[in-house]
Amino acid sequence: MLAPFRALRYDPARVDPATVVAPPYDVIDAAEQASLEARDPFNVVRLTLPRDEEGPDSRYRLAGHRLDAWRRDGILQADPEPALYVYEQQADGHVQRGILGALGLTPAEDGIVLPHENTMAGPVADRLALMTAVEADLEPIFLVYDGGGAASQLVAGIESTPPLVDMTTPGGVGHRLWAVTDPTTLAAVAEDLHARKAVIADGHHRYATFLRYQADRHAAGDGAGPWDLGLAFLVDGSAFGPQVHPIHRVVPGLAPEDAAVRAGAGFRVQEVTGGVEDAMDGLAKAGVDGTAFVVTDGDRSWLLTDPDAAQLEAALPTDRSDAWRSLDVTVAHLFLIRVLWTLEDREDVVDFKHDVPAALEAARQTGGVALLLNPTPVADVAAVAAAGDRMPRKSTLFVPKPATGLVMRAFADD
Repeated sequence: MLAPFRALRYDPARVDPATVVAPPYDVIDAAEQASLEARDPFNVVRLTLPRDEEGPDSRYRLAGHRLDAWRRDGILQADPEPALYVYEQQADGHVQRGILGALGLTPAEDGIVLPHENTMAGPVADRLALMTAVEADLEPIFLVYDGGGAASQLVAGIESTPPLVDMTTPGGVGHRLWAVTDPTTLAAVAEDLHARKAVIADGHHRYATFLRYQADRHAAGDGAGPWDLGLAFLVDGSAFGPQVHPIHRVVPGLAPEDAAVRAGAGFRVQEVTGGVEDAMDGLAKAGVDGTAFVVTDGDRSWLLTDPDAAQLEAALPTDRSDAWRSLDVTVAHLFLIRVLWTLEDREDVVDFKHDVPAALEAARQTGGVALLLNPTPVADVAAVAAAGDRMPRKSTLFVPKPATGLVMRAFADD
């Protein structure tokens, strides 16, 4: 179920929407947080990543007070009637468009909302404390589904109506937002989505937080309420869907020549005579037919292909799905890193970078090697989720991520 709701939005007469939105909380580092705070005193990062200004854990209470104050002062206002919201992002020539709504919460075992990554207790506890203090969904989870019905038709045809918001944020990403309130259209979308399943592309910790908050309220005897829903952005992966980028690995202290030699015990290894760009071209071509990696420090690069079938079979657990066992990231962690490089698969041993330049720089600074991967296809992510498995951590980067602050959902407005 994806229900209409009264969105809590910034009043464009009081603030510039382009200066108050932010990326999701979990991709903001300290420097970007400070930059967002300086950009506008009402930037949403002051809600999603509040600071402890009055002692330990005061940030949660202060975020709640800040949200209340911004509502009293008219900085944030609830829309007058419930709606579903069509949201579009344009970045680097790619258009992503989907629907923002209040998602009916279901556990993973129901097979409706399918996670593909595991969660950690710390981030869930942090988000739960914040949600309890603000009594609102400040950020949506990001879902991808296989559409083609009334919801997809709504999204495709929305350009015939003027948007509520049309802006470009620093960095050049375009954002447009439309509200849909027509009862007939809402009913058709509800019927279309009722029996569908969706994969969590981004926001696993947020969804786990939704479920924890719901469970806490039910345990307190509160019964049915707004805690049975969670803010979600739903995108048809076959039309206006996201792009999927790889997340590369860096192993500090592992010399690239040593990494290549040791990989040769289980892979076909070829040194690439050109630069990293040539290596990446070779990686993309080799990935069409099977698992492939590039190991490099930016000066020398090697292409790894054709993993030894017998060794690979021995390295992978037999109690996991074929979809999980065939993932490049599975092979990277369980065969290349653990078996051939004989390294522990821990965050203090293996680092993660979202782009090639950052991975190369980290390899140089640490005297180590970058392990470059191809992106995981959306269909493979969905297959792993449908099998009830979880991908290795930091497996996929779905982009663009929905902006935080464009649309929020306050429980008091339901």
